[in-house]
Amino acid sequence: MNTNTNNPYASPSTLNVTGADEYDEVKIFSVSGRIGRVRYIGYSVGLSILIMLVGGMLGAVSFGIGLVVAYIAVLVISIMLTIQRCHDFNTSGWLSILFFIPLVNFIFWFIPGTDGANNYGNKTPPNTTMVILLAFIVPVIFVIGILAAIAIPQYAKYVERAKAAQMK
Repeated sequence: MNTNTNNPYASPSTLNVTGADEYDEVKIFSVSGRIGRVRYIGYSVGLSILIMLVGGMLGAVSFGIGLVVAYIAVLVISIMLTIQRCHDFNTSGWLSILFFIPLVNFIFWFIPGTDGANNYGNKTPPNTTMVILLAFIVPVIFVIGILAAIAIPQYAKYVERAKAAQMK
């Protein structure tokens, strides 16, 4: 008798009801496997902010050495995530060299991954709420940065004019 086949009369605990075999686990600190668009954006931004904050604190007490180490760590992690992103749309990790070309690296945000399994593994699990939240932080940071770049100089001019008017 062959025990490798699915028995329709087996208990539910032995059947693959959830479909967990069709998803690969996400390995952030690896160059093998796949990572989807939203996870790529969320993990890239989230880890970069976290590492640079820690590196900035260490750099304040170590005369900038901690900041250099943090920058190198962010660069290495970003390259590893980009290689996994290339694997998601069934391309060699060598395409991640485009990461170093300004503005061209945004293609990794927009190219959709392959549905189902490809040469680099099964598809990634569905996104969690935290991953989606991390990915939505990116546009918010851009908008806040642009508004700050406009508002801070204007506020400085306003303060100057207010002081000059008060002196009259």
